[in-house]
Amino acid sequence: MRQPAIVNVSMEGGIRGTIDTAKWPTDGSKREVMVRLEDGRQVMAPASALQPLPGGDYRLALGTDLRELTAALDQAGGKAVVPVVAEEIAVGKRLVERGRVRVSKVVREEEQTVEVPLTQEEVSVERVRVEQFVESPPQVRQEGDTTIIPLVEEVVVVEKRLMLREEVRVTRTRREVHEPHTVTVREEDVKVERVPAEK
Repeated sequence: MRQPAIVNVSMEGGIRGTIDTAKWPTDGSKREVMVRLEDGRQVMAPASALQPLPGGDYRLALGTDLRELTAALDQAGGKAVVPVVAEEIAVGKRLVERGRVRVSKVVREEEQTVEVPLTQEEVSVERVRVEQFVESPPQVRQEGDTTIIPLVEEVVVVEKRLMLREEVRVTRTRREVHEPHTVTVREEDVKVERVPAEK
């Protein structure tokens, strides 16, 4: 569908006008378009300020106050050029010291009782009378945990014989004794203190 040569334009405040697209096309080929207001005055406006509306009309969104536009038209003899001003945002960042942190170490001492298994050996000596003759000295022997050490002596008899007078039995026993011991255990904590920034 071919666009009509004359299109309607509306602005804030109820101001209306028209654009002759044959001379001032709205397809972006021109940076500025001529808007003829209803009272005959003409405004040269940026084409980027035109906003299409349903039905083929346009809305002219100007950043200029309408009173300033009317005063400009009166001073220019019915013709004025409307500039479009755009604001831009500059984004940046900077370092700001919010505060300082002081870290100190605290050492705490705590006494704890622990049980350490200890091994102890005890020896019991038992003397057993034997009073028995033997042909030769007996050897030391082991019976379980007991070590038997024979003791002999020579005695005068009609004939000389060895008599086993007694045996010494040494028994080794092992037992565990749990004794409490006091041990000092250290634990470290971290204390964080915030220091305000210097002004």
